Amino acid sequence: MENRFKVSFKKLDERAQVPTYGTEFAAGADLYACMDEAIVIKSGETAFVHTGIAMAIPVGVVGLIYARSGLACKKGLAPANKVGVIDSDYRGEIMVALHNHSGVDIEVEPGERVAQMVMAPYYVADYTEVDELEDTERGAGGFGSTGKC
Repeated sequence: MENRFKVSFKKLDERAQVPTYGTEFAAGADLYACMDEAIVIKSGETAFVHTGIAMAIPVGVVGLIYARSGLACKKGLAPANKVGVIDSDYRGEIMVALHNHSGVDIEVEPGERVAQMVMAPYYVADYTEVDELEDTERGAGGFGSTGKC
């Protein structure tokens, strides 16, 4: 199954690195920090990390920025907004807002992998207001309503 497509990107800084996949079947491409020197993200704070690249994501596709599991689990650094959304009409620099969830200050080095981006198709909804919604077995039951963990 061939599930590849081309995404044009532009280096905004000569030190910027091309996003890379860690393995043949990895869903997310690693994004790299592009900066002059290491930065320290204090415990409980957020810092914007430059990647030095901009992209032309195809229409109908979104770039979703997720935490790298190693960085999140070992250092406590993860995107502040949990999942970043890069729309297909955005042409600015891709930045990662990294939040330090740990109890200590953490240093991020130039060239360090700081997040991963997954390309995903999406649908655009045409919202229609109605007076009633069709019933389902679940109905309006929300948080914890199924009684399952």
